[in-house]
Amino acid sequence: MKRGQESGTTRRTIMTLLKMKGPLTIGALAEELGITEMGVRRHVLQLESEGLARNKVVRQPMGRPMHMYSLTERADDHFPKNYHNLALELLRELDHSSGTEAVNVLFEGRRRRLHAQYSPMMERRNLEERVAELTAIQNSGGYMAEWEKWEDGSYSMREYNCPIRQVASQYSKACQCEQHLFEDLLGAKVTRTECMAEGNQCCNYTIKPKNQSAE
Repeated sequence: MKRGQESGTTRRTIMTLLKMKGPLTIGALAEELGITEMGVRRHVLQLESEGLARNKVVRQPMGRPMHMYSLTERADDHFPKNYHNLALELLRELDHSSGTEAVNVLFEGRRRRLHAQYSPMMERRNLEERVAELTAIQNSGGYMAEWEKWEDGSYSMREYNCPIRQVASQYSKACQCEQHLFEDLLGAKVTRTECMAEGNQCCNYTIKPKNQSAE
């Protein structure tokens, strides 16, 4: 095993121990891992610098204070999640019990909530500024988005990651609502030309001013 791989494995093991048994001291971690305290300390200090671990000093009636290490909330993102499966199960249950229209109402409600949340950010902005702001909003949600302006005055926005891809693959209403949300926020004509939920590499949107004829 290469040194970098070994270091990554030790780091992962430390995070797992802190997740399952923490808070722990450097000595306790070293005992669990079977390596030196110096080696453990190097990894733990790195986790601290990345905001993944925290140190709490615990005073004792006698002897030196103990430094107890635990994971931060940020470290939780490094462990497996099953959110999309839970979401799909809930949507299927709603679909089964109340029908597809009830699922569509749920997505429409999400669209209205997001519109109310983001529309104030679009006020007193021109289209280019709105496209840039929408791209920033999508990036904050993990969509890995970028935008580009074309010579004809239109714009494109591409998303290279879709956090709701598993849901959107089974419920196309999610994609429809997103497209309508973009149109409302931008005050423009938005056309989706590629979609990850349909097997494409990215979600690609063409954005044109409403007074620009579509060709």
